[in-house]
Amino acid sequence: MQREENELVKSELLVVTGLSGAGKSVVIQSLEDIGYFCVDNLPPILLPKFVELMEQGNPSLQKVAIAIDLRGKELFKSLIQEIDKIKSNDNVIVDMIFLEASNERLISRYKETRRAHPLNENGQRSLIESIDEERELLSEIKGIANYTIDTSHMKPKALRKRIGDYFNRSDFPTFNINVTSFGFKHGIQMDADLVFDVRFLPNPHYVEELRPLTGEDEVVYNYVMKWKETNMFYEKLIDLLTFMVPRYQKEGKSQLVIAIGCTGGQHRSVALAKRIGTELKEKFDYNVYVHHRDAYVESGVKQKDEEN
Repeated sequence: MQREENELVKSELLVVTGLSGAGKSVVIQSLEDIGYFCVDNLPPILLPKFVELMEQGNPSLQKVAIAIDLRGKELFKSLIQEIDKIKSNDNVIVDMIFLEASNERLISRYKETRRAHPLNENGQRSLIESIDEERELLSEIKGIANYTIDTSHMKPKALRKRIGDYFNRSDFPTFNINVTSFGFKHGIQMDADLVFDVRFLPNPHYVEELRPLTGEDEVVYNYVMKWKETNMFYEKLIDLLTFMVPRYQKEGKSQLVIAIGCTGGQHRSVALAKRIGTELKEKFDYNVYVHHRDAYVESGVKQKDEEN
């Protein structure tokens, strides 16, 4: 958030919540590493008291991140009400990060850790039933979150990088655009605000020498972009985004996820996401990031280090 030099510096409060097993611990650790004072599992009813402490001007409480989850059971239900109260405070910037993940990935993580789901401590229901119930209970919370991150296909290092991109800066980030590529065969991008299907475009998969490459390779990129229908689609999409993006920002969103999908997420979607990201960086003074979720899954090539 841009501030005048003589403007009172506001405190920043990040509320981190989401599905159990989606990565809250990694996010809290990442925020702590970049200078946030972090608290895990604070009951929502205590949020106003914590904000009072922040307003007292303690430098260590200038940037605070609080993780809140369903371990608080009944207390969790008051979260939206308490967030609304805090947002009326002009001295504190409040944002919420919601962490999402697919049922399949959550089940895998629980099996790895052998931990009980917080809604199934007595062991009387199945894990999938507990996850589905939690997803339903959190649906309203997800709707008010400023940032939604799908961690289904993210390793901890990639999640830490995403958090660093968003929040490791001297000024509070105003608006982030994520342009992502994905493959429908691996599941739709769960945190996407806008999804565009490019499976109608000519597919480099059927060109033998292009099959093992990705849309980041110049020869594949040029193949995707040489077709008339590709450029017609691209021009229409950019026109639409040019109209929509500033209006999302005007409505108070802090993040916009634009997901481009093709069959495997290796060729067409990668090339289009790359080109769209470049264009949006030139058009807007926002933070624009490009991520390729499935490109390296399909190609079999080891993913770039920053995405591991």
